[in-house]
Amino acid sequence: MLNQKFFDDLSAKLNEVVNSGPAKDIEKNVRVLLMQGFAKLNLVTHEELEVQAQVLARTREHLTALEARVAELEAQRNKAAS
Repeated sequence: MLNQKFFDDLSAKLNEVVNSGPAKDIEKNVRVLLMQGFAKLNLVTHEELEVQAQVLARTREHLTALEARVAELEAQRNKAAS
């Protein structure tokens, strides 16, 4: 996955190109293209990822409890049928 250093390096290189010539329009166009590209990547923030990880952990806990309860009920049913 891309990291912050990649974006910082890319930004620095773009700034070098812009500062070395009359390329203000190019900078604006590249920024627009990058923003459009990032929007298509469907990226999430770290906070959103943490929230989803917590939701998943709670869901797993509930599933484990339900599986145990089903096993208990099946055992009772099998014991009663015997």
